[in-house]
Amino acid sequence: MTSLLLKNVRIMDGDTADILIADGVISDISPDINAPGVATEECAGHIAIPGLVEAHTHLDKSLIGLPWYKNDVGGSSLKGMIDNEREIRNSLGIDMHVQSMRHALQTVSYGATLIRSHVDIDTVGGLRALEGVMETADKLVDLVEIETVAFPQSGLLLWDGTATLMDQALAMGADLVGGLDPCGVDKDPKGHLDIVFGLAEKHGKGIDIHLHERGELGMFSMEMILDRAEALDMKGLVTISHAFCLGMPDFRRVDAMLGRLSNMDVRIMTTAPTSSPAPMVKELDMHGIKIGAGNDGIQDTWGPYGNGDMLERAKFVGLRNNMRMDSEVKRALDICSGGGAEAMAKPRRAIEIGAPGDVVIVAGETVVQAVVNHSPRKLVVKGGHISARDGQTLVVAP
Repeated sequence: MTSLLLKNVRIMDGDTADILIADGVISDISPDINAPGVATEECAGHIAIPGLVEAHTHLDKSLIGLPWYKNDVGGSSLKGMIDNEREIRNSLGIDMHVQSMRHALQTVSYGATLIRSHVDIDTVGGLRALEGVMETADKLVDLVEIETVAFPQSGLLLWDGTATLMDQALAMGADLVGGLDPCGVDKDPKGHLDIVFGLAEKHGKGIDIHLHERGELGMFSMEMILDRAEALDMKGLVTISHAFCLGMPDFRRVDAMLGRLSNMDVRIMTTAPTSSPAPMVKELDMHGIKIGAGNDGIQDTWGPYGNGDMLERAKFVGLRNNMRMDSEVKRALDICSGGGAEAMAKPRRAIEIGAPGDVVIVAGETVVQAVVNHSPRKLVVKGGHISARDGQTLVVAP
């Protein structure tokens, strides 16, 4: 861990002060701190916000830095996009370490200090993607914390040997067990979830499962997920990503499910999508459900959009949830920073004494303006270590 003194920063929308980070933790916030021998950065009155948190992405999928990919598949079907991606990535012979480095460093340049990446495990690529992302995590440990989810993108039951590879991925060091649409992909929700929860129990790890299924089908899968979480006493150890079914119009049905999710401390990760129903922040907040957000895949075979900027994603969260007041926009930012860290069961990122020394210095008059305008990141600090300056990471992407 590193020590650093940030001089003359505005604490969110508050007063100007100095921030002292000692041994990776914020140890003092007050005017005119004197810290002889500590590296010092003059911040000229810019705003200090907590380190940003990318809680749902796919570092192994991005095509950043490669010739532009012409997408002829679009959103025809989930299976079609999965099959297309597997074929394209295999034909291109993508170096998963190089691509995940490019993606991670771009995300860091925008202020992320914590990333959760789902990493494909399948019988075509084997463990190659996980090996590449884990190498990236090791090399960037001073710049960003990267957590990995072993993710069966092609299903667990459709390809013989996938469950065995998932087992090997978790033994190799993947942090969580992933899953995907138990009904819609494998068409065997019991079989799919038995494997997911069996691996979690065997390896003593949490779960983060993609659930794109909508309406009552998604609710059915969610109920099966909760049944297993309750049976295995996995309170606080299950995350459901996307959770489109929570955006269905039957308020009473959704509210009852939110109560059950809250009782099991299930976390929800959202991308605040524009083209799909989505869990609504205010309703989740009423039940005390922890929420994180992410950009999902960016510039990959699924679509050309995204850049890894979690400040921009905070804006999308605000737009999707009709969050207009300053306090609401700040809540959207929290979902993409401290709240996202809590949803990942990590220490909360905050500008307060005792919090991790993860700080982003942004230009702008106010925090809300910074979110709306995606204000330039002047400095990104991870645990007291400077990881990016003026939008450029101190490690050069390959």
